[in-house]
Amino acid sequence: MRMLLVVAGFVGLLALFAVPVGFAQHPPRDTCHTVGGGTICNFSHVVAYGPLDTGIVCGSGADAFDIFDEAVETETQTFWFDQDDNLTKFTDHDVYSFGQWSNPATGAVVPYTQHNLESAVFPVPGDFTSGTSTITGENIYRARTGKFVLLNAGRQEFSFDGSQLISSHGPNAFVAAFYEGDPHAFDQVCAALGAS
Repeated sequence: MRMLLVVAGFVGLLALFAVPVGFAQHPPRDTCHTVGGGTICNFSHVVAYGPLDTGIVCGSGADAFDIFDEAVETETQTFWFDQDDNLTKFTDHDVYSFGQWSNPATGAVVPYTQHNLESAVFPVPGDFTSGTSTITGENIYRARTGKFVLLNAGRQEFSFDGSQLISSHGPNAFVAAFYEGDPHAFDQVCAALGAS
């Protein structure tokens, strides 16, 4: 699973910033073809998951609850390898449908949609420490009334392992919470899910 920020909606979540670390060492190779001296491989799948605990906690004390995430993810990836079979770059396009965060104690849900494109480039082929990952797209959470309760959009750039935020443009609660330490980044979602 991705680094949620990598929590879950980074199972849908970190998706607005997910780094497919699991693919870094052994990327899938469903369909490959030789181009020049290198190879291009394509991979796609659809997976339904959840509900999974995101690790995001709303409220405190006896009123606290974890947010759970579930969705259907459609993922399409392309990998480029050089003549020595070293990964030089990849793209990962994700579309989440039927997404929702929930409070399992009350059954309250906040639906979301998510579309994002991650691209990574490795200046030193095969050396993942040389890579950076750029994520663009949007992740929109709405209360049942239709009111926006969370919006992640724009462009974020990270070290490939996700340990460093290089730049961020656009609203992003995950960046605010996990990189900037904002304890209120998810307050509106928590309120919609029933936190007091």
